Amino acid sequence: MHDSVIALGSNIGDSLTILEAAVKTLHKVPGITYKNISSWYRTKAVGPPQPDYLNGCVNCLVDIEPFELLKILLETENKFGRERKERWGARTLDLDLLLYDDLILDSPTLQVPHPRMLERAFVMVPLAEIVPDWVEPISRRAIKELVKEVDCSGVCLLTDN
Repeated sequence: MHDSVIALGSNIGDSLTILEAAVKTLHKVPGITYKNISSWYRTKAVGPPQPDYLNGCVNCLVDIEPFELLKILLETENKFGRERKERWGARTLDLDLLLYDDLILDSPTLQVPHPRMLERAFVMVPLAEIVPDWVEPISRRAIKELVKEVDCSGVCLLTDN
């Protein structure tokens, strides 16, 4: 089994319902066992003008190799109506493989750790919530230290109101 983290995001439709359904969908995939799920956070969008996102992360044990896991994530996005019209555009569901053990992988279709995760508070805040002591393999530093280097002012815990 491999320790991994998947980021989830949505800003089209009923994002909270979509994210929770995506979590349930992935949980049913043979070879994926959840360890921890972060809270949901409302975050400002990166890219063209668009609605705010809801974001979170899931830490799981997987018995699936990285490229097969990527395929499952892309298929799940498609099930939830993901359309790829523009880079960093609005989306019903975005799933990214952030971390996979201490693997460093740089291929045309998959990069692990995710290449921009350390720059993005909407990833780092929920990541630090669930795996603060995970050592990011390129920087060799713990997530709880790396999150301090990101402007987290646009990330708000989603509350029931």
